[in-house]
Amino acid sequence: MLKKRVIVALGGILLISTAVWFDRPLPWFTVFVACYGLLAVLELYRLVAVSRVRLLAGFGLVWTLLFILSPHFDYLLTIPLLLASAMVLPLVWLVLRPRREGAFTSGTWAIVGVLYVGWLLSFLVALRLEAGRNWVFFALVTTFGSDTLAFFVGWVLGKHRLAPSISPNKTWEGAVAGVFGAVIVGLFFTLATPLGLPLGYGQVMLLGLLVSIFGQLGDLVESLLKRKVGVKESGNTLPGHGGFLDRMDSVVFAGVVVYLYCVLIARIIV
Repeated sequence: MLKKRVIVALGGILLISTAVWFDRPLPWFTVFVACYGLLAVLELYRLVAVSRVRLLAGFGLVWTLLFILSPHFDYLLTIPLLLASAMVLPLVWLVLRPRREGAFTSGTWAIVGVLYVGWLLSFLVALRLEAGRNWVFFALVTTFGSDTLAFFVGWVLGKHRLAPSISPNKTWEGAVAGVFGAVIVGLFFTLATPLGLPLGYGQVMLLGLLVSIFGQLGDLVESLLKRKVGVKESGNTLPGHGGFLDRMDSVVFAGVVVYLYCVLIARIIV
């Protein structure tokens, strides 16, 4: 299983790195995120049985795609419209539906899928468009560093359970190691390389800390979802890693953190 995990991880890193790096003739990163997001939200809808309601599932897929593409348009206009319609349309469907048994739950999960997958992934697309590829690499690589060190340290040294009622295998030792992993990897972005960012050591340490904490919180959120529906993995599409939802749980939270930091703090400091 570890061998499969490593092979799939290396293949994924190569694919996503290529998508982030090149943006001509198509915005390849947006294309990658859009495809991934549609597969992830479909996986979520299968877990919570929304996929049985074709109208809701179709709505969720379309609105997830619209959210992911929204940074390419007038962000200040499209996001309020998408948020409002994502909330209103499922509620209208609920009112007009003749049979309402279980409809409220399905409608709620449809909205959750759109916001959790579509809206949160849109921050990574916006980060690529507004700040450039290096910031996206920072978000992805520091999350990967956090997850990797947390996994191995927790596996070898973990004794104190972090959240046993949500994810029994996660430990405090792994969580702390994850913070160090994000910070250490983040420091490479202060070097004079093609991936360098205008960040000082203090900024990198702070941002690495935030990426790791919120990334691990995102992991726990997805673990809580899986426990709610009674599954160990969201899917088996990615050998050694589970499903598409399992691989985006940390990244989407980290992407939001890096985007907000870049837009609200880093530009002011610079």
